[in-house]
Amino acid sequence: MRVGTARGSGRRVPVVVRDGGLYELAGDGRDLRELIAAGREAIEAAAEQAAGPLAGAELAAPLRPGKIVAIGLNYLDHIREQGGERPERPLVFAKFPSCVIGPGEPIPIDHEVSRKVDWEVELAVVVGEEISRASPEEAIERVFGYTVANDVTARDLQRSDGQWVRAKSLDGFCPLGPSIVSADELGDPQALALKTTVNGEAMQDSSTAQMLFGVAELLSFCSRSFRLEPGDVLLTGTPWGVGAYMDPRRFLEPGDEVEVSVERIGRLRNPVVAAG
Repeated sequence: MRVGTARGSGRRVPVVVRDGGLYELAGDGRDLRELIAAGREAIEAAAEQAAGPLAGAELAAPLRPGKIVAIGLNYLDHIREQGGERPERPLVFAKFPSCVIGPGEPIPIDHEVSRKVDWEVELAVVVGEEISRASPEEAIERVFGYTVANDVTARDLQRSDGQWVRAKSLDGFCPLGPSIVSADELGDPQALALKTTVNGEAMQDSSTAQMLFGVAELLSFCSRSFRLEPGDVLLTGTPWGVGAYMDPRRFLEPGDEVEVSVERIGRLRNPVVAAG
């Protein structure tokens, strides 16, 4: 099952994606995050009664997460390109949910704030049931599904601030989408190709098999410290090929178009514009 949120005619509605069309979920006015919290049976019932296809609608960000938990330095090839050391445990940070945007929405860059804006393709995990002090086996069973994320990062702020929240949370710095693929449909999350292109030029090309800590282990680790709730999103790290470690270095500029993709989920394309 593929679900998401569609925008059109001045409103946003939860949808199921099938046969190339967008069908409005019969959710009694609930958004997708609320339907996920109601349980898989609620989503399936809403999908069975879905109306549509919707004319003139297009996919927006699938949901506004309650919180975005992100992981740094989680790909062996990314660690190697930095010349860094493998972390002994997952490196956890946060992004503000206000930075989420959807397919086709612009990533704004304000050169008075940052001049080194980078891309990071990531597999995003959408929590379906509360996860608290769970084993890896228990945690992975509580995943609703997966989507694509671009963990856009202001590298200069990341280095100057000494912590990462501002660098990771500027407006528009978390494109999500195009839709959420349910866990049962996706299958093994540790065998997916990830790619990034900028203006059609290949930048990142790797696989989730390169993760140092897998999805189940990450969810379990986080749940030992704080509760993960339905609709929360876990960003699982990025592989090699970010602009900060190229020679010469390369960063996003207004006029660019960045596309990130994850195998069996889809492609997420966003233009880059000057802020304001």
